[in-house]
Amino acid sequence: MSVTIDSPRAPRRTGGVNWEKWGWLYMRVSGALLVVLIFGHLIVNLVVGEGVKAIDFAFVAGKYASPFWMIWDFAMLWLALIHGANGMRTLVNDYAANPTVNKVLKFALAGSTAVLLLLGTLVIFTFDPCPAGASADLLPSFCPVP
Repeated sequence: MSVTIDSPRAPRRTGGVNWEKWGWLYMRVSGALLVVLIFGHLIVNLVVGEGVKAIDFAFVAGKYASPFWMIWDFAMLWLALIHGANGMRTLVNDYAANPTVNKVLKFALAGSTAVLLLLGTLVIFTFDPCPAGASADLLPSFCPVP
C-alpha cells in the first residue's frame, strides 16, 4: 500500500475551507505574538521592581486595576491556550490512527480548552480584591474597611 501526498500548492480535491492551512498560519502568528506577550509579562513581573518576592495578592490586584493588564493577560491566555490546543490537535492527528480514538481525543481537547478559556476569562474580568459585604478580617490590608 502506498500513500501519495499532494503538493502543498496543489488544488484541493474537496471544496471548503482549508483548516490545516489556517491552523498552520495561526501557529506562526500566535507564536510571534506570544513571544512579545510572555516576555513583557516576565519582565514586568520578575525584573521590574522587587522581582519574584513582590508577587502577591496585592501585586495582582494592582495590575488588574488597570484595563491594559487585563487585556494583556486576556490576549496571552487566549493565544496560548488555543496555540497549545492546536499543537495537541496536530499530535493527535499524527499519532491517533484509530478514527474513534482520534475523535474522542479531539473532543476531550476541545472541551478542556473551552473550559479553561471560560474559567480564565472569568477570573481576569471578574477579579475583585475588595468584594462588598466581605468580613473585614478576610479583606486585604489595602481595602477600605466598611
